[in-house]
Amino acid sequence: MTVEIEYTPIEGLLLIRPRIYSDNRGHFYENFNLKLWNSKGLPTDFAQENRSFSVKNTLRGLHFQTPPHGQGKLIQVLKGRVLDVAVDIRQHSKTYGQSFKIELSENDIVQMYIPEGFAHGFCALEDTVFNYKCTSYYEPSAEKSILWNDPDLNIEWGISHPILSGKDSEGQLFKDFVSPF
Repeated sequence: MTVEIEYTPIEGLLLIRPRIYSDNRGHFYENFNLKLWNSKGLPTDFAQENRSFSVKNTLRGLHFQTPPHGQGKLIQVLKGRVLDVAVDIRQHSKTYGQSFKIELSENDIVQMYIPEGFAHGFCALEDTVFNYKCTSYYEPSAEKSILWNDPDLNIEWGISHPILSGKDSEGQLFKDFVSPF
């Protein structure tokens, strides 16, 4: 089994494409293999795995956890389709404040690894089941968010009236944000 690793324009943010074996019965792929991932230098120290279901037009984000509870996330869409966004909030990074977005779906089977020091969010383009492994445990006191439609970040989500939680509609403005990373 093998995986293809694609490096994005933002250092540390990776796309992981497993090799898919297909025939008339369907397909098979290895989603995770400790030995292979170690040999490729991919993260393997996951502490928690989560799954969410979101109805079409739900927007979740832009979330992160502050140190010492920062989380790296390995994300993948199991059913449906999302527009996924990661924003670099590492204050000494040359890409600080820049975002990377990609459409992920059940059809492409692409995983994205988002290291600590990124705010992350997604918009469900259809009813979606989303899976993510985290490198540390969820800690409610460390959870923060940046406003999804922050004018300085200028992220084009392709939706004007998303379904939001109260927390996501009240995220912090990026211009007022002081990064702990």
